[in-house]
Amino acid sequence: MSAADPVSESVPDALSEALNASSGNGSEALNATVRFTATPEGTALAYGSLLFMALMPIFFGALRSVRCSRSKNGGEMPETITSRDAARFPIIASCTLFGLYLFFKVFSQEYINLLLSLYFFVLGVLALSHTISPLVASVLPASFPNNPYQLLFTQGTGEDKEEILNYEFDTKSLVCLVLSSVVGVWYLFKKHWIANNLFGLAFALNGVELLHLNNVSTGCILLGGLFVYDVFWVFGTNVMVTVAKSFEAPIKLVFPQDLLEKGLGASNFAMLGLGDIVIPGIFIALLLRFDVSLKKNTRTYFYTSFVAYIFGLVLTIFIMHTFKHAQPALLYLVPACVGFPVVVALLKGELTEMFRYEEETSEEAGPDSEAEKKDQ
Repeated sequence: MSAADPVSESVPDALSEALNASSGNGSEALNATVRFTATPEGTALAYGSLLFMALMPIFFGALRSVRCSRSKNGGEMPETITSRDAARFPIIASCTLFGLYLFFKVFSQEYINLLLSLYFFVLGVLALSHTISPLVASVLPASFPNNPYQLLFTQGTGEDKEEILNYEFDTKSLVCLVLSSVVGVWYLFKKHWIANNLFGLAFALNGVELLHLNNVSTGCILLGGLFVYDVFWVFGTNVMVTVAKSFEAPIKLVFPQDLLEKGLGASNFAMLGLGDIVIPGIFIALLLRFDVSLKKNTRTYFYTSFVAYIFGLVLTIFIMHTFKHAQPALLYLVPACVGFPVVVALLKGELTEMFRYEEETSEEAGPDSEAEKKDQ
């Protein structure tokens, strides 16, 4: 990511809002019940593609989170989730989910989805621009004129002057924004599943990169709370399935089961919600940063949790396909992603060290933080 990226400051907050609405929507995913009878080949292709798409933002987002945590640039600073945030998140997500359910019951679904489409068009363009910026920067030739710009809005005069908005960006960032806007227009007018997935992958990758857990205990609180949240709203009510089927926004990855029969115009989709990617993903990214902090040139806990995620997601697909019923994916992902690394830490005698690992919160991080620690 370019240090002059104009969208990096707005992405974490936007992602937090989006995740509140989507953190469990993938539970039915892998889960939408459709009347179309898919062929074994079509089913295998759809679920295999969803699995591959889910792994990409986790793997690359975790790698980018390491660089993000080391950055001293204010625009690249991650949003840190504390134990208090983690404890409140399932409650906020539940209120948001039930609020959307009531909105869809009371108001016209068409108008609600129009407003949501416009909202996620803006978020999607910003997230995709941030995601592709390293790729665009590497592709453009060295001779490309990369001029710096600054967008500054202030309030007041003299000593009372206060910054409202301060974006520093360059020509390469504008190229990213234009390319992302093309995808945004495609999504806005066509709602094509490929455009949906491009936005969904961008949201997921940015979430894993920019939303950081401050320690393993916080991760356990967050995953444990959302474990209960997911099970309750899928098995206890029809709220989550109803919202997921009504909600036309790129908060889930989709892949057609009839792609082999109908090509790119296929319309019978298998789905996986972004919450089932980002929530375990930020925990896996934390374990990668813990691996880095050990300075042993190994990535034991990262690869263990990554394999655990694959196991949990495959198990979700298998059970959903066997019983033909919506499954809360976090029911299987949380025990796998938490349990596997904990067992490895016990075997290696590093469990205490794992739970003592602590990262700075967004407020604590800053250019002077290291000097303050030394003084203490």
